[in-house]
Amino acid sequence: MGRKQRITDSYPVVKRREGPSGHSKGELAPELGEETQASSEEQAELELLRQFDLTWQYGPCTGITRLQRWHRAQQMGLEPPPEVHQVLKSHLGEPRFQHSLWHLYPL
Repeated sequence: MGRKQRITDSYPVVKRREGPSGHSKGELAPELGEETQASSEEQAELELLRQFDLTWQYGPCTGITRLQRWHRAQQMGLEPPPEVHQVLKSHLGEPRFQHSLWHLYPL
């Protein structure tokens, strides 16, 4: 009695080649990976800011920075979290902290 056929039997087997530096296509080079790794404290701060972006009660966040959104919410009496303001003030020149999740998408 023969082997039961599988759907994958009809497709040829393709072996992936490694790139020129010995890395497969899906891996980052070690020097690039180390630069982009953020500390756990930064990761926690970025998560706090992502949650601020996703909270609809402070108004829309497209077209303005997070700090502008925080100030607008404060002026409207919506009581935005003071922790968000502290994080934004401590990272004034860094775009990944200042821009919202949606800043790359056109209006």
